[in-house]
Amino acid sequence: MTDARAEIGIFGGSGFYSFLDDASEVELTTPFGAPSAPLMVGELAGRTVAFLPRHGRRHQFAPHAIPARANLWAMRALGVHTVIGPCAAGSLSVPVEPGHFVVVDQLVDRTWGRPDTFYDAGATHHVTFADPYCPVVRDAAVAAARATAVTVHERGTIVVINGPRFSTRAESRWYRAQGWEVIGMTQYPEVALARELGLHYAGIALITDYDTGVEDDSGIEPVSHEQVLAVFDANLERMRQVLTTLVPTLPAPPTGCACAQAVGPLHPYE
Repeated sequence: MTDARAEIGIFGGSGFYSFLDDASEVELTTPFGAPSAPLMVGELAGRTVAFLPRHGRRHQFAPHAIPARANLWAMRALGVHTVIGPCAAGSLSVPVEPGHFVVVDQLVDRTWGRPDTFYDAGATHHVTFADPYCPVVRDAAVAAARATAVTVHERGTIVVINGPRFSTRAESRWYRAQGWEVIGMTQYPEVALARELGLHYAGIALITDYDTGVEDDSGIEPVSHEQVLAVFDANLERMRQVLTTLVPTLPAPPTGCACAQAVGPLHPYE
């Protein structure tokens, strides 16, 4: 248990920590083991914020190995009601260019083997997930991005692959043929677990590459790990500006959505 409290949770890397005021480190244990790292809790524009690097401080957790259940449970234990999930992602659509932001509104899960529910013991509960992302927090995120003058797409479907490998060209062509705009490795099960806990979640994708290409991909160099990190690092300050603009505008807590109503019986973990 801890006395630390926070309203808003953000999953991100160590580059986000520096804009918190009076930040303190909080170590938590959960029924699902330890989170990816100790959480940093501090203030931003008068709001209490908890930061957690989903991949760990040394980026030691591959996407399929992220302890997502522990991460979300730890946020909830701090009193967080709203979660922002920035992520690096590839584009599957010509207009969605590297360096753009996408506030995603739909998700397709292509992962496997990841623990993705809190209802694997005790009472069964089937969570409504037709609209995975909180519409209230999404609107606030779009407005914040526009106010920061970044190029933002106000909706898009993200297909989540298991990783850690990138797609084959055939897989990427298939995803594009479905009309999906964005591809990544970390949004699922993060957003689903947030919904099971009744948290308000928004995903903000920073586009780092064109996956294996768009349209005629024969001349496109395949994406590399180094390319993703380089583009994300180059745009880190822009993401920080969006988050700094967004946090003070978030409702406390959001209303007018059904996110908080999704919670069912959580026995035996409660």
